[in-house]
Amino acid sequence: MQPINTALLSFGMSGQVFHAPFLKVHEGFNLYAVLERTKSVAQEKYPAVKTFRSLDDLLNDESIELVVVNTPSITHYEYAKICLQANKNVIVEKPFTPAVKEGEELISLAKQKNKLLSVYQNRRYDSDYKVVKKVVDEHLLGELIEAEFHYDRYNEQLSYKVHKETPTAGVGIVYDLGSHLIDQALQLFGMPHSVFADIDIIRPNSKVDDYFELLMFYNRFRARIHSSLLVREQLPAYILHGTKGSFIKGKTDVQEVALQSGKIPDAPDWGAEPNNEKGLLHTEKNGTIVREYISSFNGNYMEYYDGIYKALRLQQQLPVTAEEGLNVIRIIAAAYESTHQMKVVKI
Repeated sequence: MQPINTALLSFGMSGQVFHAPFLKVHEGFNLYAVLERTKSVAQEKYPAVKTFRSLDDLLNDESIELVVVNTPSITHYEYAKICLQANKNVIVEKPFTPAVKEGEELISLAKQKNKLLSVYQNRRYDSDYKVVKKVVDEHLLGELIEAEFHYDRYNEQLSYKVHKETPTAGVGIVYDLGSHLIDQALQLFGMPHSVFADIDIIRPNSKVDDYFELLMFYNRFRARIHSSLLVREQLPAYILHGTKGSFIKGKTDVQEVALQSGKIPDAPDWGAEPNNEKGLLHTEKNGTIVREYISSFNGNYMEYYDGIYKALRLQQQLPVTAEEGLNVIRIIAAAYESTHQMKVVKI
């Protein structure tokens, strides 16, 4: 196995929590380099890692095969373009790009350069979403009528990360948390034919959107997606209703908390939910009404990097394509248009 020399373009929370631990543990990758302008935090934690002070110097290192663009969202397009032009394979953190045209240009450039381009949609590998996918895939609710997804938090204070609170392209709760929920909905239900959105600012002193509700319309089915930073009492994260029954599931994936506490994602029980966090299935099976709690699969973000390795080394399908990441941006663009015009927008 030839490890893939990989570089991270930042080493804040994203680099430390969602990327470095998996790149370090996965035998198919070598956490080779990190871009840090002034500090050397990565090298202190991973002594073998090379620290670069400029992007040009990092990209001039021909041994680097894969670059993870995990910088603020407003820089995704610029940095991903520079990396592709330098003949590097690229993973872009969600949201892919602030604008649809930027994403289209990157996809075209990646094809021209014959380079891998993927979007890091890690919430596809959450335990709670996995059991929802099972319920949908196995048609346990009959024909779906409606679905409601929540990703809510309570934080009245503004983020200490200035870039997250500055009203620029790609910033706000729709791009930040909404991109996760929209991607999950698209994976389960496909592209809707139209959307209606209500996007607003509700926190005192906030200058970026921190509340939204999005309706995605399908034939005889609709998905409602909601996120707010002023929800103290959490609602179920997933509520689905069909012609035969309902399914309710909380947001219970344990990976982020475990990673923030310094745990390494290599244990056999990695990503296992607590036993009391099962989803409630109330439906009809073979003519009998059943009401039961069902367990989820283990969550594991390593599955994303497994897919990246197979795509690079075995020429298999990417775990998340750039086109899928772009479809999320198409929905977000339509959501903002809907809010501004106060009408349903066709996709």
